[in-house]
Amino acid sequence: MASWFSVAATPNSLMNFPSSNHKKSHKSPIQFSSLKSQSQSQKNHLLSLISDQERGLKTQSDPQKLSEIVQAIEDLAAFTGSETVTTGSSLSGTWRLLWTTEKEQLYLIKNAPFLGTKAGDVLQVIDVEKKSLNNVITFPPDGIFFVRSIIEVASSQRVNFRFTSAVLRGKKWEFPLPPFGQGWFDTVYLDDEIRVVKDIRQDYLIVERAPYTWKE
Repeated sequence: MASWFSVAATPNSLMNFPSSNHKKSHKSPIQFSSLKSQSQSQKNHLLSLISDQERGLKTQSDPQKLSEIVQAIEDLAAFTGSETVTTGSSLSGTWRLLWTTEKEQLYLIKNAPFLGTKAGDVLQVIDVEKKSLNNVITFPPDGIFFVRSIIEVASSQRVNFRFTSAVLRGKKWEFPLPPFGQGWFDTVYLDDEIRVVKDIRQDYLIVERAPYTWKE
């Protein structure tokens, strides 16, 4: 994914040394390097906070930890700025859940053992060009629950969505469910590795780019 603080140095830019009359230009690479370093530090802090939270299950009973995580998200979002474009082609991909406050997802993750299994990867699969989004929860070895949606880019960071259908599927069976709801989400941080989201219900989602591509 595109990183908005990356500054690529080209051979021409390295050859054109600024004169003393262009002090502002001379400082720019250092300033951008500092911004990138600060952004990485804030990102690492956030990832450290959620590292032992079992995708959000433990956070549900720990208001102090929740407050710390939300503050870290807001700090990272404020640092990157609301004008940063996070709804381009880099939004597309298979994203794997690291942490969330979304009660429906956490309920399914927590209660999967009652179905005789456990929750595997929880994914969000986005294709900006095709205007599609699939929310996916896997139940190894053969179970899967996914919700299909159509999406529309609304602004530099906001995407509108509308659920169109849902399916609970096993190895030799499939149970369709009716579509339910619509809304929007803002991608408040995006880089090559993770994406941080805040949605219409004030829920938060932190996902990483999965090492594979999920297809229905």
